Amino acid sequence: MTGLGVVFRPQLPPERLRSIARLADDTGIEELWLWEDCFLEGGISTAAAALAWSERVRVGVGLLPVPLRNVAITAMEAATLHRLFPGRAMLGVGHGVQRWMAQVGARAESPMTLLSEHLAALRALLNGQRVTTEGRYVRLDDVALDWPPQGPVELLAGATGPRTLRLSGEAADGTILTCQTPPQEVSRARRLIDEGRASAGRTDPHRIVVYLLTATGPDAAAHLHAELVSGGLESVPNLGVAGDAATVAKAVQLLAESGADTVVLQPTADEPDPEGFVRFAAEQVRPLVP
Repeated sequence: MTGLGVVFRPQLPPERLRSIARLADDTGIEELWLWEDCFLEGGISTAAAALAWSERVRVGVGLLPVPLRNVAITAMEAATLHRLFPGRAMLGVGHGVQRWMAQVGARAESPMTLLSEHLAALRALLNGQRVTTEGRYVRLDDVALDWPPQGPVELLAGATGPRTLRLSGEAADGTILTCQTPPQEVSRARRLIDEGRASAGRTDPHRIVVYLLTATGPDAAAHLHAELVSGGLESVPNLGVAGDAATVAKAVQLLAESGADTVVLQPTADEPDPEGFVRFAAEQVRPLVP
């Protein structure tokens, strides 16, 4: 079955999260995704709050920019969430937006090297290992978590370019793709991820999570077009969807057929009714998605 989720966009004030988290829990949607976009809302703090305000829905952060964090902090926070809310927290890490990383003095000369080192150390720490490493960016001296997760943890990576997609296949358990990924690019991403998995000798499952920019209700097409134009993406074919539940479900299915395991409906930044969007996804779209 194709997984279905929704995004709480950080353009909304943090105090709106409580109602969205509870609604996602009550309506039966599988996943609620949060972003750590600069300089809006913190990913770990919002995830902890959403998990505490709900009982069932899985809550993901896609993604945590690794230049902003020492890997030990990432591991400590991830382990805490996994122990407090077993089976419900999902965390992805990635390069972050390089312009934002430069603004805070954290831009790395080699984002690929940083992400690779971060993923390797993070996995080891979350597996309960004691880690000593002296990399270009990640340096740990006899570090181990006192409270590692009590079971296996799904480690996700955000990726767009070919090298990062291959790295995600090698070093992560799943990949997060942005809403700028139409179906044909999902197929390409899956091939590159599989190349990375093959090079690392991995045969375990690898979940692909794809955001789908979605507009519904009155003026849905205008809302979608405006967002695509603002991102310079209006010429990309098959990007985003505007329409009723059947139209959205068809777009979800196209992504699933192209290799997506989970599709996360991303409302436009000017979505007038975020709570109504969650109800729409759970009550109207979910029944139409196999």
